[in-house]
Amino acid sequence: MDTVLIPSLTRMTRFTRLVFIALMLMSSAVAIAGPSEEANAAIDRWSAAYTANDVDAVVNSYWPDAILLGTVSPVISEGADAIRAYFTALKLKGSGNKNVIQERHTIVVADNAVVVTGFYEFTRMTDGKPVPAPSRFTMLVTKRGSEWRIAHHHSSPHVQSKK
Repeated sequence: MDTVLIPSLTRMTRFTRLVFIALMLMSSAVAIAGPSEEANAAIDRWSAAYTANDVDAVVNSYWPDAILLGTVSPVISEGADAIRAYFTALKLKGSGNKNVIQERHTIVVADNAVVVTGFYEFTRMTDGKPVPAPSRFTMLVTKRGSEWRIAHHHSSPHVQSKK
């Protein structure tokens, strides 16, 4: 009877080990998300909100005391009200305005501060026609409590290389 139990225990031990390893691998996958991933997720939410033409969601992507140097603005927009005023063109949901992030580079400054810089393209509807606007950006994304939002955003037209 002991010989019957040994193979069964061996199989059970192997199964238990496999389950343990699987759980360890899954928990490390969750732990991999750090400041870089969290900050980039916040930027992706901002881009999705812009593309959805959702002014409230765009403004909520920034901290209330954030600073925006907008692509087409001659002034510095400081604070939620000024940022909301900058994005008023998005008020009509479904207007067709959109943003696509094309390239980005990330620098983790601290556990609660990340700088992301890169290139994106806005498509703005003008007289019912899409007008592409290649641009470049730098964003400082910070964590307060458990939330990541944009603290500083600089955007300017992307100077295209001469061919």
